[in-house]
Amino acid sequence: MDHEKPAACVLDASTYVGFWILKGLLNRGSETDIVKKIKEMERVEERLSVFSVDTLDYHSILVALKGCSALFCCLDCPDSYDDLIVDLEVRGAINVVEACAQTDSMQKIVFTSSLTAAIWRENICSQTDVDERCWSDQDFCRKMKLWYALAKTLSEQAAWALATDRMLNMVSVNAGLVVGPAVAQQNPCSTISYLKGAAEMFENGVLAVVDVKFLADVHIRAFEDSSTIGRYFCFNQIVHTEEEAVKLVETLSPLLSSQPKYECQGSEAYAERLRTKKLNKLVEGTA
Repeated sequence: MDHEKPAACVLDASTYVGFWILKGLLNRGSETDIVKKIKEMERVEERLSVFSVDTLDYHSILVALKGCSALFCCLDCPDSYDDLIVDLEVRGAINVVEACAQTDSMQKIVFTSSLTAAIWRENICSQTDVDERCWSDQDFCRKMKLWYALAKTLSEQAAWALATDRMLNMVSVNAGLVVGPAVAQQNPCSTISYLKGAAEMFENGVLAVVDVKFLADVHIRAFEDSSTIGRYFCFNQIVHTEEEAVKLVETLSPLLSSQPKYECQGSEAYAERLRTKKLNKLVEGTA
């Protein structure tokens, strides 16, 4: 915690994205074992306090949030996603937002979500623009067993509903597939879960990736900029060619040991389906 400036909480800093947000806040480096590194940082970094939090334990969240003015909420299951994990992640999101409502010093929540909370529905190829107004169809996700997408959709919607009811200042960052240093080793389950349906995402121009350092910077900008509002799609690149798909597989090796077979339908105009107008304004400082 920084005792001179407003304190910020990163929950869960042991996740891949959460750790990089923490590093961005402290302006530090290195990407070795996450939990071990956090403990090492706590020993040498006077501004940092580490709490053990269970998002299903409401009171443990309250303790961690005491005195904080900002929360960076990065909920990710360390294991593979299934229908049971969906429910746990939603309950965790509700507990976190409610704890923020009970923290008098809280000024803003930056909630990490996913593009998969916006892109999945029947006949997505018929939609010209996919932007922050879009939500994935829950029934479609259940039918196709897209548990990661369903977890991100329902948890973000629950967070928004409660934040609105409690009149909390919240923004969400809907990230593409996160890539970065040692991502295959440190974030394997979320990566594989995100990529379920990758061929369909690719063919419909909605398979997008984001560098974790850029993603962390966007989170911090979203907190620091008082004009930010609503949802923000966040990605660096849309994967829309066979060559780019092969490079992505190589980046995620050894998680993806073989190159997927893509049958591209239509033209590369699909690559223009995702919109980042709000993100561009935020990065340019005109949000």
